[in-house]
Amino acid sequence: MGSDKQSVGLLDTLKMERVRTILTPAYPYPHEHSRHAIIAVVVGCLFFISSDNIHTLVEKLDNNIKWWSMYGCLLGFFYFFSSPFIGKTIKPSYSNFSRWYIAWILVAAVYHLPSFQSMGVDMRMNLSLFLTIYVSSILFLLVFHIIFYGLWYIGLVSRVAGKRPEILTILQNCAVLSIACCVFYSHCGNRAILRQRPLERKPSNWFSLFKKQERNTWLAKFLRMNELKDQVCLSWFAPVGSASDYPLLSKWVIYGELACSGSCPGSSDGISPIYSLWATFIGLYIANYVVERSTGWALTHPVSIKEYGKLKKKQMKPDFLDMVPWYSGTSADLFKTVFDLLVSVTVFLGRFDMRMMQAAMSKVQDGGEQDDLLYDHLSEKDDLWFDFMADTGDGGNSSYSVARLLAQPSIRITRDDSVLTLPRGNLLLIGGDLAYPNPSAFTYERRFFRPFEYALQPPLWYKPEQVAINKPEVPCGVSELKQYDGPQCFVIPGNHDWFDGLNTFMRFICHKSWLGGWFMPQKKSYFALQLPKRWWVFGLDLALHGDIDVYQFKFFSELVKNKVGDGDSVIIITHEPNWLLDWYWNDVSGKNVSHLISDYLKGRCKLRMAGDLHHYMRHSFVQSDGPVHVPHLIVNGCGGAFLHPTHVFSKFKNFQGISYECKAAYPSYEDSSRIALGNILKFRKKNWQFDFIGGIIYFILVFSMFPQCKLDHILQEHSFSGHLRSFVGTVWSTFIYILERSYVSLAGVIILLIVAITFVPPKLSRKKRLIIGVLHVSAHLASALILMLLLELGVETCIRHKLLATSGYHTLYQWYRSVESEHFPDPTGLRARIEQWTHGLYPACIKYLMSAFDIPEVMAVTRSNLCKNGIESFSRGGATIYYASVFLYFWVFSTPVVSLVFGSYLYICINWLHIHFDEAFSSLRIANYKAFTRFHIKSDGDLEVFTLAVDKVPKEWKLDPDWDGETKQPQQLSHLRKFPSKWSAATAQQDPLHTVKIVDQFVIHRTDKSDIGTSNGSVIR
Repeated sequence: MGSDKQSVGLLDTLKMERVRTILTPAYPYPHEHSRHAIIAVVVGCLFFISSDNIHTLVEKLDNNIKWWSMYGCLLGFFYFFSSPFIGKTIKPSYSNFSRWYIAWILVAAVYHLPSFQSMGVDMRMNLSLFLTIYVSSILFLLVFHIIFYGLWYIGLVSRVAGKRPEILTILQNCAVLSIACCVFYSHCGNRAILRQRPLERKPSNWFSLFKKQERNTWLAKFLRMNELKDQVCLSWFAPVGSASDYPLLSKWVIYGELACSGSCPGSSDGISPIYSLWATFIGLYIANYVVERSTGWALTHPVSIKEYGKLKKKQMKPDFLDMVPWYSGTSADLFKTVFDLLVSVTVFLGRFDMRMMQAAMSKVQDGGEQDDLLYDHLSEKDDLWFDFMADTGDGGNSSYSVARLLAQPSIRITRDDSVLTLPRGNLLLIGGDLAYPNPSAFTYERRFFRPFEYALQPPLWYKPEQVAINKPEVPCGVSELKQYDGPQCFVIPGNHDWFDGLNTFMRFICHKSWLGGWFMPQKKSYFALQLPKRWWVFGLDLALHGDIDVYQFKFFSELVKNKVGDGDSVIIITHEPNWLLDWYWNDVSGKNVSHLISDYLKGRCKLRMAGDLHHYMRHSFVQSDGPVHVPHLIVNGCGGAFLHPTHVFSKFKNFQGISYECKAAYPSYEDSSRIALGNILKFRKKNWQFDFIGGIIYFILVFSMFPQCKLDHILQEHSFSGHLRSFVGTVWSTFIYILERSYVSLAGVIILLIVAITFVPPKLSRKKRLIIGVLHVSAHLASALILMLLLELGVETCIRHKLLATSGYHTLYQWYRSVESEHFPDPTGLRARIEQWTHGLYPACIKYLMSAFDIPEVMAVTRSNLCKNGIESFSRGGATIYYASVFLYFWVFSTPVVSLVFGSYLYICINWLHIHFDEAFSSLRIANYKAFTRFHIKSDGDLEVFTLAVDKVPKEWKLDPDWDGETKQPQQLSHLRKFPSKWSAATAQQDPLHTVKIVDQFVIHRTDKSDIGTSNGSVIR
């Protein structure tokens, strides 16, 4: 059930609508409160630790710097692991799992280090008490939510109560509540506060500088904050009375120790303050929850409905998706992408082609003209503005930034002392790759359609689920396409759109009429547009072959013969820029396209445009005596996808025997090379889901090396150089062991080597690929072996200092049961009754929850037994327990290192070897440097070209007050509005409308008959 469901219950039967109106507000309170509780608990922890233990803290640091160094390294390393997840939204995800995972194993490691007790923090007591309270809180709150949900069903509470809280939210609230109880307990004690307790502390060497007359300074007051803490404990943790004062609770409470010195005779009948504190927190949680879900809006929002509506609009934000995590080890979309690509290439490529089916369904008319492929409704205009973009549908912020600029009625750009106004294009051309990582209904709707719909809303009568049967379905009041004066859109597919055989593209492009406020008359995946002043646009579909098919070639070649005049000019749009990619891969592709341009157009092709590479580069021909088939080559794939480098293609100079020079590159070569450095510094932060795979790979590489039983030669050295020499020698010995005697680790090394060699781009020779692959795997293997040896040395050191392997399994639970009766007497037999009612489940849950925090002890005990008796003496279950406990810690230690090594590999390859341009920049997930190209066919037939770019894409958006305040007519199309876009940047200075700039501008002259077969098309900068 959800909050929107209309429940039929008791009140509906009795027709008590008045009661329902009073008890249920019309505007539910939409807030969750666990975050504030977390902040309060953290502040409380810091207060208690600093106030009660500042003396012993400094004294410990003063007397034993070695232990504090170990703590600093341990906590610092765990912070290094968890840093990518800090600040991310708490929700059921890999990020949230990692936060809880790191907290779990960090506590398990720290609690075995007794030096924390000098700070007044008894980790064993806190941990055991936490688990007990945690389980009890979960059971209690689950019962409460079931009861409250039942009250909603019969209509006694607000409708929003029907929105069930997520289980994760309940677990997090129980954790916060339990931690709060543990903090108060550990720093105030279970006994009542002794009012006469002397406040004596052993002075540290650092405090000898303070004299009595200086005790009123702010530092002295801070050091004596323990007095304030005692006052807090007296107020919050005071005795609550005995069981005789509360007879109804006598059998259901936790009892506490008596406030007496030494041993207390008899059993305690005083209620433990921990019980009253837990009951207080539970009561606050329930009260807060009930108020929020029943009358929260009326109590916390004493404003009018109109004012509340305005406030709600200000708080609205777009639901944009983040950039695609290409290195995610947990993304189902990426696995689906790989599967779709394998199916498309191995099954359909060369056997089934959607373009062939489109050709079969086309109606061929006189002279080769096809009314579903050729569009001439714009040819009679005096001039025309149109736009080109490609490779959108990645991150919502970047895609919307470009769409917002495309949707504006005009863009004003200040250049020097003049203002240049560029009107919105009547036509939008999109060069493929509409949604990443794979074509599906979800990615098309969320990553492609939604940003454009926010930028320019579709008509009110448009329904997203509507299928266009007879296109073009022009708006009401328009009899034919030629009469429609709004912006239109034509799209060609890219390689990502072909991963499912073009199925999603056909559904969402060829059988829908609106992309936001852009009208889509297109029926097929390729098209020809006749524009004013004898200009043409050919939109070609290369599929996954990198070339047009025979039927496409036939259509365009006959169109050139029958329709394109000698003085006409043609712009050819493809998804892939084969001039750059052929040079990079040392290949030849697009032979049919080249044949069409050189042998049919014969100099009339003035410009080739493409996307696929997510940057902007323009190459123009170098004046020569020979014929020039294409004077200008433009790549602009900055429509929203991650950035690609430009410096990798800096040496491109020649295409089909014609010399070209780079006239513009965005970003510049210098910026592109500098951005690549982010692979070393930011790879893990940008690709933290890569941990899942990286940690497993490293563990497999060293699986056979656990445990290392003979480490005496390292620990017994007396100098740093001796330690280092022995350490390196041991690493080499383990490597030799893997080659000679290991099975699992050797298999992992061989498989990783094959993958690494295959991963190197095939443009290099086999020898170079082998060398790079071997060096890459060697770096990973060396790192894994070093981490393995460091972990083993740490465990061995703890064992030798009697910190681990001192007792056995379930040590925490055994300790808890030994002190349970002392700290929490149970004269009424409450524990025995609960154990009987739950058939032993309750104590079993506590026992195994506590054993989860005994992982270091389990690992050390099992390791000692393995070293003593050998692996043969262990059962399969015992060995599994050991390797699982080792993996839990080794995975954390290895994940930052594997990301660092792999990121360094990508940086070296992209900047030194100029390979992996796709892999090295997709890892950075850069949303900035976005651009599109705006064209203007002037009345004299020349073509002006402006490339507009935004360096930095906003990350935060707000409801545009101009859009919200503009009067909207019911039947008015959105392109007629002055402010068409719904969202503007949260900071006005970062809005794309204010930061847009021109990065390239030139003019292409119209074709003269003398240009055919010769060099043509001069450039005006």
